[in-house]
Amino acid sequence: MNPEPPCCEHSKAEQGHHRDPHISPTLEWFCPMCPGVESDTPGACPKCGMALERNPEFISNAPAQTEDAESRDMARRFWLAFVLTLPTMVLAMGGHLPGLGTMNPIGSAWMQLALSTPVVLWCGWPFFERGVRSLRSGQLNMFTLIALGTGAAYTFSTVVLLVPGLLPHTILHDGMLPVYFEASAAIVTLVLLGQLLEARARTGTGAAIRALLGLAPTSAHRLEPTGEVDIALELVTVGDLLRVKPGEKIPVDGRVVDGRSTVDESMLTGEPIPVEKAAGTPVVAGTLNERGSLVIQAERVGSSTLLAQIVRMVAQAQRSRAPIQRLADTVSAWFVPAVVSAALLTFVVWISIGPEPRLAFAVINAVAVLIIACPCALGLATPMSIMVGVGRGASMGVLIKDAAALETLGRVRVLLVDKTGTLTQGKPVVTQVITANGFHENDVLAAAAAVEAASEHPLADAVVRTAKERGLPIANVDEFESVPGDGVSGSVSGHAIRVGTPSFAIPSGPTTPRDPDLAVEAERLQSTGQTVVWISIDHHPAGLLAIADPLKATTPAAIAAIQSLGIEVVMLTGDNEHTAAKVAAQLGISAFVAGVKPAEKQRHVAMRKANGNVVAMVGDGVNDAPALALADVGIAMGTGTDVAMHSAGITLIRGDLSGIIDAIALSRATMVNIRQNLAFAFLYNGLGIPIAAGILYPFSGILLSPIVASAAMALSSVSVIANALRLRTSPLQNHSIRQH
Repeated sequence: MNPEPPCCEHSKAEQGHHRDPHISPTLEWFCPMCPGVESDTPGACPKCGMALERNPEFISNAPAQTEDAESRDMARRFWLAFVLTLPTMVLAMGGHLPGLGTMNPIGSAWMQLALSTPVVLWCGWPFFERGVRSLRSGQLNMFTLIALGTGAAYTFSTVVLLVPGLLPHTILHDGMLPVYFEASAAIVTLVLLGQLLEARARTGTGAAIRALLGLAPTSAHRLEPTGEVDIALELVTVGDLLRVKPGEKIPVDGRVVDGRSTVDESMLTGEPIPVEKAAGTPVVAGTLNERGSLVIQAERVGSSTLLAQIVRMVAQAQRSRAPIQRLADTVSAWFVPAVVSAALLTFVVWISIGPEPRLAFAVINAVAVLIIACPCALGLATPMSIMVGVGRGASMGVLIKDAAALETLGRVRVLLVDKTGTLTQGKPVVTQVITANGFHENDVLAAAAAVEAASEHPLADAVVRTAKERGLPIANVDEFESVPGDGVSGSVSGHAIRVGTPSFAIPSGPTTPRDPDLAVEAERLQSTGQTVVWISIDHHPAGLLAIADPLKATTPAAIAAIQSLGIEVVMLTGDNEHTAAKVAAQLGISAFVAGVKPAEKQRHVAMRKANGNVVAMVGDGVNDAPALALADVGIAMGTGTDVAMHSAGITLIRGDLSGIIDAIALSRATMVNIRQNLAFAFLYNGLGIPIAAGILYPFSGILLSPIVASAAMALSSVSVIANALRLRTSPLQNHSIRQH
């Protein structure tokens, strides 16, 4: 076997091995159990000794994908060890099998030495390499115990056979030499089997990422002046016109410019119903075009597509560590030294007061303690569940940014919810234009649209869209200013225009009284749940716009379901008291705060946290980002801004609150799974070590063979991984509410 390449802990910024300038310089191989351990080549972790795993961002779905060299090498070593260990075990059983009772014990021992030597010294060599490396670095791990245990059994047996005169006559047991070649060979074989099964099982944790990567086509049909040309996907650039034929996957994020069809977006959103697509509607890379032919214009390509961002965020989450991992880390810090001490104590007790042959009993029981206590199950308990949970979340349309968010979400007791774009569709429409005396409706709307055209607020888009639908010209604005939570202002054709709240648009004062008729109309419209925007021209009240933003179809049922989980829902909105009260009543939300400015949302999060609550914040806009970042769990709507998604720990790709039910159920299921794994690992070691030390021998004469100990150790690791993989398919309680 070639020497394993060094792997190190270092700043990612110091590394240059990455595929794309837009992707963070994460290296291809990492250790899921040891944070910060990464490498540009496969090998073993210098801390825990486990084989490094491929970063999910680098997982390939190509047909030629095969196991990595580490797994293939482990398989070769296992099968050779298996073939040589079987006859070694048969010879060790000696007179217990027909036809072998007359075999010379010394001849049998020499044959066992010949068969077991390649098993221990070649098949098991990687374990000794890692064990020696752990002793040199002071990072004791499971391979420290395996190397010590296997080495002790093999060395003791070899010395007994080669120079029996060095040992006391009492070491003979019924005239037989106490050799344990079969134990050392079987331990190596079973550990190799365990490592091989772990490697095979771990491939399941990347299933969700492979499924996402499999969505991306490898080529696209680009429309050029000379006709349609097939090109590789990486050659597509922003602005290209691409044809997507029926049954093909959409290659990049873009917008439909011609054609009509339905697109299956279920792999990204979890929503099974196809979405209608026509000119002007956005499309996402990886989704499946069903019936019609579409021509799309590329807007985001390569690593900028939503699919690429999802892969990166899922990969980041799978490498992150949940707070509960600290428990396993604390135990692991002293566990291996404690096991070595327990093995030494076992040796001392048996050689001091044990029955004859004392030395043989002392060695074999100390070896059993070393082998059965390998802490691999403990180390795998948390990261395996996190990797599977994050992957399942991605397949459900719940994008989890880090493990801490996944752990915390299940303990949330207060959910603060932004209104616009979160509870509502985020596609407001102007329903009515009301003017003051002396102003024309189209003039007021055109003035408002000219200023709002420079704003990114969802209400601004509604105003501009309505003006365009009426064929009104959108004039240029000078001296534009945006005051978050209040409104926008600017100069249009020499006139001062202010659009926003009444106190912003028409400041109260003796020379600028508000129009009493407009105030009455505003109150009437607000009582119906509509948002009212005031407009002033040259500091005179000019009119107001009534804007309605319908609730999402899934919102009422989702709010009811969240409340049924014992979570208090609080609506935060910049709207006025009347509009907020109407929307809250429609949704059955008893607690709401109106007139909230962006900075105040963050203050409300801090206030709720100060009261001892675990707080989640849901939002979709730039102004929600500070509150999302401060909350114990920030939840962004996938239909919102990139800033919101980057500030949040969880993103709901579908863009509706029903995804929170999925996320909470997944969080709770993942934490239950982790606790099961940790309980199993602690119980296994808590019972296994005393039994291996021989605590049952004085009462029942039962001793735990090192072979049985190694089998149990391998089984414990595989059991933890198998339990984690159950998260991929096990039903989740409180599954999301859907309205079709």
